[in-house]
Amino acid sequence: MQAPATDRGMNIALIYALVAERLSAFYEFDQWLTQAQGTSLSAEWLARNQRSLPLDTRKHLSGLSDQLARQIAGTLSREAGLYIAHEMMESLDPNHQSDITQTLMMECEQILDVNPEAGNVTNGEQSIQ
Repeated sequence: MQAPATDRGMNIALIYALVAERLSAFYEFDQWLTQAQGTSLSAEWLARNQRSLPLDTRKHLSGLSDQLARQIAGTLSREAGLYIAHEMMESLDPNHQSDITQTLMMECEQILDVNPEAGNVTNGEQSIQ
């Protein structure tokens, strides 16, 4: 995953990283991260890069990542989900790229485009059936 050059890029990268974390936690521990855990994780990551986002924005991105992670998990076998989670975690290293992770990054971009406003946080908490 490449470093984002814009605020929009940073938001997309945060969604992507949170989806990777959510899928990893789900497949490893059979539990979903809460919205609060995702919000806190994003604050930690941003702080490491001397950046910040308002709480409402971090909640929104956390909700979107939850929605996308559950959608992905709902469409894959356990083995495929484990593979995707692994690929996503590996791709957090900028030296690792794959077609799958580039496609998933586009999915993160699309979900942000469809849900751009932080006022829609409650919509991001709902899973897609």
